[in-house]
Amino acid sequence: MDEPLNVHDYERLAEERLDPAAFAYYVGGAGDESTLRDNVAAYGRWVLRPRVLVDVSGVTTETSVLGTEVSMPILVAPTAFHRLAHPDGEVATATAAAAAGTVMCLSTFSTSRPADVAAAAPDAVRWFQLYWHPDRGVTRAVVEQAVECGFRAIVLTVDLPRLGRRERDLRTPLDSADDYGAAVFEEALEPARMTPQLLDHMVEDSITWRDLEWLRSLTDLPLLVKGVLTAEDALLTCEHGAVGVVVSNHGGRQLDGVAASLDALSEVVDTVGERCEVLLDGGIRRGTDVLKALALGARAVLVGRPVLWGLTVDGADGVERVLELLRAEVELGLALLGCASPADVGRGHVAPRAA
Repeated sequence: MDEPLNVHDYERLAEERLDPAAFAYYVGGAGDESTLRDNVAAYGRWVLRPRVLVDVSGVTTETSVLGTEVSMPILVAPTAFHRLAHPDGEVATATAAAAAGTVMCLSTFSTSRPADVAAAAPDAVRWFQLYWHPDRGVTRAVVEQAVECGFRAIVLTVDLPRLGRRERDLRTPLDSADDYGAAVFEEALEPARMTPQLLDHMVEDSITWRDLEWLRSLTDLPLLVKGVLTAEDALLTCEHGAVGVVVSNHGGRQLDGVAASLDALSEVVDTVGERCEVLLDGGIRRGTDVLKALALGARAVLVGRPVLWGLTVDGADGVERVLELLRAEVELGLALLGCASPADVGRGHVAPRAA
């Protein structure tokens, strides 16, 4: 393969280059991985409905998320352990997201310090994904660190009260993650090494909706809640002060057998779309997937694994290339769909695939 042409090409190259345990950690899901597969398959259950004789001479992929202008309706999702993919880790990912003109969301389980990520792309828009630590003082310190480092939103992940059963990880344990410290916790905890098996001990399993009030008291940064799959929880998210909902099943890595993210999107949009911005992650592999998510009401999508494949293959340049490939696919798709911008994509542009 001379030049990867799409996300699938990057995944194949990444598998060749990664340690087998690292690849298994990135690519795997929970249980029988039915939700993992369904996240991708869900996009095939919808067909696009293009409109013709529309002026598309000036198509743009630009949009806004939480009032911030971005180059495309594609953001970088929070994923752990980037230094397994490339020595530059999350610093490279942040540099690439900035070059591509979009938002990077840094994981609590980053292998790079938030200050280093901020320094690599000081003018870029960065969000911080939060796991709630069992020690509330540690959680406070982590949030304060994000504020100090210039992150512009907090994304609270709520679908991991306990770690899902990921059997690929059990068959091929990821020992190499132990080479990296829990970089985000350096200032709040004693020096600690981090492996996926330790994540259970780093996340509180007793928090409830009432705890969001305390979290919101720590900072004026906008709050998004990630891991919502039902209308009921979407409504509670907005009622408790969040400005955004991320429809997500954790990439199929938590509770196997739940709805694909795309299948859960419509009920969330119908319930809170007028009150909160609704984002989606899970299964995005093509620009046409992005268009289907937009048509069903998402403001934008977040991509995780495709970014990791680009990072593995060519560091920051690989991540930027993956983002550019997806942006170009969105741009072409908009033109062929008869839309001049993401804002023009609506429910009339998709239909369920005939049985």
